[in-house]
This record gives sequence, C-alpha cells and structure tokens, in this order.
Amino acid sequence: MLKRIKTWFLIIIVAAVFVGFFDYPDYWNKASDLINNRFKINIPHFPTLSYKLGLDLVGGTHLIYEADLSKVDKSEHSTSVQGLRDVIERRVNLFGVQEPLVQVQRKGDNYRLIVELAGVKDTAQAIKMIGETPFLEFKEERSEAERNKILEAQKKFSEAQQSGGQMNLTEEEQGLIIEDPYFVSTNLTGQYLKKASMEFDQQTYKPEVSLEFNDDGAKIFKEITKRSVGKRLAIYIDYQVLSAPTVQEEIPSGKARITGTFSVEEAKTLARNLTAGALPVPIKLISQQSVEASLGKISLEKSLKAGFIGFLMIALFMILFYRFPGFLTVIALTIYAILNLAIFKLISVTLSLSGVTGFLLSVGMAIDANILIFARMREEAKLGKNLLMIVQDGFKRAWPSIRDGNVTVLLTSFILFGFGTGFVKGFATTLILGTFVNILVAMVVTKILMLFFAKTIAGRIKWLWH
Repeated sequence: MLKRIKTWFLIIIVAAVFVGFFDYPDYWNKASDLINNRFKINIPHFPTLSYKLGLDLVGGTHLIYEADLSKVDKSEHSTSVQGLRDVIERRVNLFGVQEPLVQVQRKGDNYRLIVELAGVKDTAQAIKMIGETPFLEFKEERSEAERNKILEAQKKFSEAQQSGGQMNLTEEEQGLIIEDPYFVSTNLTGQYLKKASMEFDQQTYKPEVSLEFNDDGAKIFKEITKRSVGKRLAIYIDYQVLSAPTVQEEIPSGKARITGTFSVEEAKTLARNLTAGALPVPIKLISQQSVEASLGKISLEKSLKAGFIGFLMIALFMILFYRFPGFLTVIALTIYAILNLAIFKLISVTLSLSGVTGFLLSVGMAIDANILIFARMREEAKLGKNLLMIVQDGFKRAWPSIRDGNVTVLLTSFILFGFGTGFVKGFATTLILGTFVNILVAMVVTKILMLFFAKTIAGRIKWLWH
C-alpha cells in the first residue's frame, strides 16, 4: 500500500508541474531556449494558447436590434427570429470574433436580438453587415468548360499580382476574375420560397429539409431543375454556400426535399436559415454600447487581486487552525487552481467577470469540502485510532456530506446554464467545471497527500495533525 501511495504522490506532483507549465509556458519556453542554445539540443516548447476573454474583459461592442415582424405570420415569428439569429452569428464570425453572443429576447410580441462582439475593432462595419436583411438565392452549377475558363483567368490574375508584373488580361478575363467559378446566379431568390421545414423520411426515418415555393417560384424552379438534372443546385445565404444538393429529377410541383446525412439539429438549422432568407425580417439597431479594453483590464486586475488576497487569507486560516493538514490543503488548492485554468484553455471557455466569479466561488466550495474532512478526522482522533485510520475513516465519513453539497451546487448550476443567458451561463460554466474538479481534488489529491505524509516523520508529530 505504501509503495502505491508513493507512486500516486509522484504522479500528482509531476502532473501538477506539467499542467502548470501548460497554464503559463513562458518560464519553460525561456529555459528550454537557453538550454537548447547552450548545449545544442532540442527541448520542445509548451504550446502557447491564450485564454478567451469576454466582452467585459477584452472590450468590444454591445448591440441591441429590434426585429420587424409586421410582414410575417404570427405563427412563424419564433422560427424567423431564430433563423435570423443563426444568420447574424455567421455574419459576426466573419470578423473573427471568438464565441460571439447572439441571443433572442422576447417582450410580449416584440423580439429583440442582443449581439455582443468581444474585441471587434471596426464597429461601424460590423453594424452595417449585421443590419442587412439576409439574402437567399439559388445558383446553378456551371459546366466544366466555364469553370475551367474562370479558374484560368483567376490563376493568371493571381500570378500577376504575386510577381508584381503587368496584367495582360483581356477584357473578357477581367470580367471573369470576379465570377464564382462553380455556380452561376439565377432569378430564384428567397422571395419565392414559401416554406422550409425539417421533416422525417417516411421509409428511412432520416431527417430531411422540405422546400415549398409559391406559384411564381414553382415555375422558375421547374425550369432550373429541368436543365440541372445530375448537377448541383447551390443555396446561398449572404453570398455563402448554405447547401449544395444534387438535382435528381425535374420538379414541376414547386415542392422539393433536401436529403443527406443530416442530424436532426443540422436539418433544423438549415430549415431555420432558409426561412430567415425567405422572409423579409428587417432589423433595426436601437442600442449600442462600447466597452473599452482598458476598463476590462482594470476589472480583471481587481478581480484577480481580490481572488489572490482571498486565497492567501484562506491559506493562513487553514494552516493556523488545522496545522499540517491545512498546509496540505493549500497545496491541493494550488493544484485545483492549476487544473481549472488548464481546462479553461483546453475547452476554450470564454472568461468574463461572471465566469471569474464562478471560479472563485468554486474555490470556496473546495475549502468547504476540506473543512468537512478535517472535522471528521478530529472526531476519529478522539476514538484513539492511529493516523492512517484517522485519515481513511475521515475521508470515508465526510464523503456523503461532500457529495450532497456538491450535487446541490451542480443542480443549481445546470439550471442556471439551461435557463440563463450571457453572463449567467458564463458563471454557471466555470462553477460546474470547478465543482467537478473540486470533487476530484478533495477526495483523491488531498487524500493521497495526507496518506503519503502520514508515513513520514511529519506523521509522528501528533500536534501537527490534531
């Protein structure tokens, strides 16, 4: 048993150091560069991944739009607005925004879209792009000869640009360099699309998307499908390809199905986006707020400073009140913080001030678990047991209370995540992750540390433990 405890102790220490360098790789990378230059070896660098910061920390823009649903049937209000949300989210990603927040807010019969763009520099251009009504169009696939002709002109143009030489392009080639080489526009646009919905195939039960055009659209669609049998018919929204199904046969009815290896969610999203492009739902900017990066930096520094001071006060209390177990708790809490920060990096958690608050609250829950364990250990010590038995029984008897407390926090956090929006979700996310790590560290890491030191010289000094 002692050998196994030593092995696990060594694994925990090595893993903590490794993860710590992953959280902050600068020291390792500088040291490896120094050693590599001096001894001519090749010690690899730790990957440098940055934390994703939210609007309130990195700065950006907070926009509120109101959707004009006056020309949309009331039964389709929700679907139309959700489709608009998807379209705007895709537009926002054109600016390289990391995890933009685009959410729908309903007040009675009025729908608003809240858009938060963290780190956006060109706010005016973002507002212009977001404010446009989605444009849906259907495009036919070009012939191979047309495609090759356009690609050749574009290649010739690109090579001339790279070399800095004179562009010897004919008038025809100059017109081709701005063309889509694969698809050509038609006069079938979103105004002719009557309905788009997700359905299930009656034989295979696989999800698919059904389309229905109005009378004028059905006539145009018939002609397009007649000359496009065996070819792809691309559906563009905001000049980006949404889907490009192959036409199997001429469709005279104006009703079509898009089949493929869709998941249910993918089919729903495609139907929503088609609906958003088909229905004229303009949006109007009613509020704009800019958040300066300097304000976010100050808020972050204050939050981290408060968290660091709180951590020191907790560490001092634990050491003075619980002596050596309290000291081991401080080590475990340090490992706890290191693990949490690594998880935030790995799964790209967007950290806002509310997220930092959730993390700091989870630290308090971690302390609570250790206090429960130490209280049980003191009760076991009164029964005259040896130190190893005290540690093992203390953890065993404290587990039901720790489990119940953390399950309660998790249930509340999942409810906040499921029904909350924006900053509430950020708070719930970091609290959920912190709670899971708390259980692991309290019941495994802290226990291994105590069992290991219980077999050393420190374990023979009773006043250090009780």
